[in-house]
Amino acid sequence: MDNGHDPLPPSNAANVKAGGTMSRRRFLHASAAATGAAVWAAACNGANAAELVPGGADGEVMGYTDTEMLPWAPEYHKHDPNRPWPTDIDPGELTHPEEPAALPPSDAIVLFDGEDTSAFQPHDWEIENGVLVAYEEDIVTRESFGDCQLHLEWMAPDPPRGGLTDRGNSGVFMMGRYEIQIFDSYTEKIYPDGIAGAIYGETPPMVHPIRPPGQWNSYDILFTTPVFENGEVIRPATVTMHFNGILVHYNQVIYGPTDWRDIAEYEPHPPEGPLRLQEHSNPVRFRNIWIRPMENLKDMVPIRDWPV
Repeated sequence: MDNGHDPLPPSNAANVKAGGTMSRRRFLHASAAATGAAVWAAACNGANAAELVPGGADGEVMGYTDTEMLPWAPEYHKHDPNRPWPTDIDPGELTHPEEPAALPPSDAIVLFDGEDTSAFQPHDWEIENGVLVAYEEDIVTRESFGDCQLHLEWMAPDPPRGGLTDRGNSGVFMMGRYEIQIFDSYTEKIYPDGIAGAIYGETPPMVHPIRPPGQWNSYDILFTTPVFENGEVIRPATVTMHFNGILVHYNQVIYGPTDWRDIAEYEPHPPEGPLRLQEHSNPVRFRNIWIRPMENLKDMVPIRDWPV
């Protein structure tokens, strides 16, 4: 998530029904709201805070309603807290949580194997017990990629730490421009187009199969690049994605470069670009990152929901 690291207030928690049992997720939501009106009032004195509003059925989702309406979803603002929250589902327990979910295939380019960060620049992120920890600034791959299959695994800190927009916050930017969000949305209810697995600021995942902080999540992303002709995009980028083994995007159009609050339009760029991992003031952990370049994959992918 790119938002200039603005400090935002914690989300409001939903009311717990009398006599009911509060799940850990709901407990974390409630804990985040424990400081109540005093924190909210103080936060409203900060930059941009007046634009934030609670939304959702229980008023527990924080987002914006002063942003533009989305051309591809005209009933919603960008970062709209009232956009439907995807169904929370349990992806199932990891059989071997300390082992990678999927080892690299023989034709993959391994970007991080637990020891070597030389595929990235700068490569200042720390390695702790074979895990790459986000630190100080974004990192980008030395090599550029176009159509591809990408696998990575990430973990939000446990216990959760930081403010709302720093809570397990990171992202993977395809071609350095198109972000698939990484975020501890198990703990925090931020606007649905900013939760884990979302095409940031554009499209929420179909369902929300996130694991709690301290457990590994996996992304398997099939990405196709946009095509430009005479300075105009004639074929947008698309993504098909499994999140913890669950399909969350299927041939989903990416409507332009992803951005915070603003709606950005496509601008011509080279057919390949570096992969970027975001640092957002939170020590998100990564392991087992590999990529398979797949030239002309886009030619096999039909385009949905895009004007011809």
